[in-house]
Amino acid sequence: MKHSLLTKMMLVASISTASVSYVQAADKVMIAELTWPGAKIIGNLIKVVIQEKLGGEADMVPSTNSIAFSAMDGGRGDIDVHPDVWLPNQQALVDEYVEANKSVTLSKGYYEGRTGFCVPKYMSEQYGIKSVYDLATPEAQKLFDSDGDGMGEIWAGGAGWTSTNINKVKARDYGIDLFNTVSTEDEAIFYNRLETLYQQKKGVAFYCYVPHYVHALYDVVLLEEPKYDAAQYKMLQPQEDPDWYQKSSITSGDPVKHVHVAYSKTLETRAPDVAKFLTNISLSANDVSSWTYQVVIKGKDPEDVVRAWVNDHGATVDKWLGIE
Repeated sequence: MKHSLLTKMMLVASISTASVSYVQAADKVMIAELTWPGAKIIGNLIKVVIQEKLGGEADMVPSTNSIAFSAMDGGRGDIDVHPDVWLPNQQALVDEYVEANKSVTLSKGYYEGRTGFCVPKYMSEQYGIKSVYDLATPEAQKLFDSDGDGMGEIWAGGAGWTSTNINKVKARDYGIDLFNTVSTEDEAIFYNRLETLYQQKKGVAFYCYVPHYVHALYDVVLLEEPKYDAAQYKMLQPQEDPDWYQKSSITSGDPVKHVHVAYSKTLETRAPDVAKFLTNISLSANDVSSWTYQVVIKGKDPEDVVRAWVNDHGATVDKWLGIE
C-alpha cells in the first residue's frame, strides 16, 4: 500500500515537472537579426543551441540596435536576445536598459573587437596612406575619387549602425570629410564596390573591424589613429540628444571593444535554462571571423556553419549550459 502510494506520488511529480518543462520550451525565444554578418551568425548559433541542446523553440526577427533593446526592455517576447552588443559603441543603450531600467542583462563572457578605417595595402605601399590624417589631404581627394565628382569617398558603415555615427564624427574631426564624401550605403552594396575597386587597384577607404571576413578576403591595413584617450573621445548618440552630431567630438582612436550577448531579464523566469546559457556564452574573435568568412565568402548557410561548430565543440557548449 505504501509502495503504491509512493509510486503514485512520484508519477504525479513526474507529470508536473514535465508540464513545467513543456511550458518553458513552448515559449519561443526571439533573437534580433541585425544587418552585419557576425551578428546574424551568432544569432543562428544561439538559435541552434536553444533548439538542439535545450529542446526549446527559437527564431530570428529583423531588427536594429535601438528596437532590439526597447523590445527586450518591454519583456513581452517580441525580441528576447541581442546577439552582438559592441561596447562602448552601444553604451548609451546599455546605460538605459541594463544599468538604469535593469530590464536587460549582458553575458558575462565577451570577445574583443577592434575598429577603425582601412585601405588596401597597395594604397599604403604605393601612396604612403598609413594614417587617418593621410585621408585629409588634396592628394587623397584625388586618389579616392572613384566616381569623378571631384571628391574622394569614404564608407562610414551601414545606415543605422551606432558605429556609423561615430565614424561620421571622426571623419569630421580628423578633417577627412573636407576632402571625401562620407557614405552610409548598405554593407553588401559597399562590398560589391570594394571588390571592383580592389581588382582595379584603385583607391578605396572604409570602416573596418575585427572580427570580419574582409581581412581574409583582401590584403588591407588598419590606418593609424591617435591612441584612445577618454578626454578626447566625447560621443553622443541620437537617442541621447537630437544635437548629437554637433555636441560630439572625437580626436583619438577607438578603445578596444568588448562584445557581449544581451537578453531580456524576463527570460530568467520564462526560460531559465536559456537565460543561464546566455549568461555563460563566451565567444572568440577568431571563431567569429572564421564563421563570417565561411558564410559570406564561401556561401555556406549560417545555420549549417554554426551547427557543425557546435557538434565539434561539445565541451565548450556544455560549459555554456552549466554542464561540467
